[in-house]
Amino acid sequence: MRNPSFPLQSETLVLDGPVGPLDVAVDLPKPDVPVQPVTAIVCHPLSTEGGTMHNKVVTMAANSLRDLGVATVRFNFRSVGDSAGNFDHGNGEQDDLKAVAAWVRTQRPGDQLWLVGFSFGAYVSLKAAAEVQPQALVSIAPPAGRWDFEGIHPPAQWLVIQGEQDEIVEPQAVFDWLDTLDAPHELVRMPDTSHFFHRKLIDLRGAITHGVKRWLPDAVA
Repeated sequence: MRNPSFPLQSETLVLDGPVGPLDVAVDLPKPDVPVQPVTAIVCHPLSTEGGTMHNKVVTMAANSLRDLGVATVRFNFRSVGDSAGNFDHGNGEQDDLKAVAAWVRTQRPGDQLWLVGFSFGAYVSLKAAAEVQPQALVSIAPPAGRWDFEGIHPPAQWLVIQGEQDEIVEPQAVFDWLDTLDAPHELVRMPDTSHFFHRKLIDLRGAITHGVKRWLPDAVA
């Protein structure tokens, strides 16, 4: 299957993934903001627990970036929606992400590539970062203590957002894990916030906007 070109308007499409088709949704920047030379790939939470590219945290993260002039690419990991294949505990899912990243870089060679991941998606994007080499990474509720984070190499521009009342990812495990790393990062601790940011999605938008705005190639006020 020949991959499509990067669309000129927001739309869904199908890419040729490592084990078959991958569902993809491309959303261009909001029409009333200056376009940034950045494309961000946003990775969804655990496939076996109902995680998809339509998850509300994933879509809020994408919308936050679109408000800043960034194009976003959401996609379903293998076994989710119409994406082919079987759940592979984050290993094959890294290959899916790498395939999407390669397509973005081919189609948008002048753009910076950013990665964003929520929960399991944070794990996959962190594990793939050494090979993908994104210019920036946003990790929302990275599941430290639940998955093996050995050997990660995040970029210098790395934002971590963690709810302090997360009932799925142990917040202290995340904080302790970050303390063991030499990698520079910015941690945003969100009080009274559960794993899925119930009633806190607007606060999440603000945390993302404030955290990444200074990384944009074309500065915004």
